[in-house]
Amino acid sequence: MGEYNLLKVIKVKDMGVFMDNGEEGILMPKRFVPPGTKTGDEINVFLYHDGEGRPIATTQKPYGVLGDIVKLKAISITSHGAFLDWGLMKDLFIPKSGMISFMQPMGEYLVKIVMDEQTGRVAATEKLERYLSNEILTVKEKEEVELLVYRKTDIGYEVIINNKHKGMLHTNEIYRPMEIGDRFNGFIKNILSENKIDVAAGKPGYQRVEDEAEKILRLLNEHNGYLPYHDKSTPEEIYAFFQISKKTFKMTTGNLYKQHKILFTKNRHSTGIKTSMETWAMRYGLWDMSYKL
Repeated sequence: MGEYNLLKVIKVKDMGVFMDNGEEGILMPKRFVPPGTKTGDEINVFLYHDGEGRPIATTQKPYGVLGDIVKLKAISITSHGAFLDWGLMKDLFIPKSGMISFMQPMGEYLVKIVMDEQTGRVAATEKLERYLSNEILTVKEKEEVELLVYRKTDIGYEVIINNKHKGMLHTNEIYRPMEIGDRFNGFIKNILSENKIDVAAGKPGYQRVEDEAEKILRLLNEHNGYLPYHDKSTPEEIYAFFQISKKTFKMTTGNLYKQHKILFTKNRHSTGIKTSMETWAMRYGLWDMSYKL
């Protein structure tokens, strides 16, 4: 329950089809059944409980499965808890005992999808700390990981790494607006004493530079060989267009220049500058430079 299962159709009825679970079968209501489905077909379905606790199969795709940490919107609040929209016909229940926030309808909250011990049904909890630990690490430095923004701190954002560990994304590594619940790829930058982890967005080292070089060349080709970004462009401008940091942008364009793949040019109609951008800018005090194929 709470996960995808590849199950075989064992009966076709007016109300829907029954999927093989080794017993009497699990109903998939007619509205979720793919057209032309017949007995013996195998279908990848998601399993959950309906309002009466009966197992139900669906081809709908939830926003998260058992074990995932996701940001979900509250639909309604009761004295016993709240119901969250997780992309299915039936909303996901979070009991009051699993709540930390004072939830409000239409508010969005970071929760983990778990199996409720008392009811045996899939539920949600805001109490994430019990599921996160850095005592035994499953990651190493420079390893690529999935990051989830957990909460804001004075030095940056605390993030959840691979749904298992906590790490810190420092302010100087942030180049775009961040919100709790944002998910993106990154890598382990440093593992410090007491297994504290510093992370960064993107890919590590030269691999990141090589990947971004392909992106910059592609964007240049898509914009007729000219892009109005340069050493004096702000980190925000560069990130908004390239989705990379200014540091990576400078490293990548520098390497491309050394490989004679781009030219530094003063404006769109110039023939290009053969010296480096920084040297040329310091010599002439100009900043309106761009990159040209």
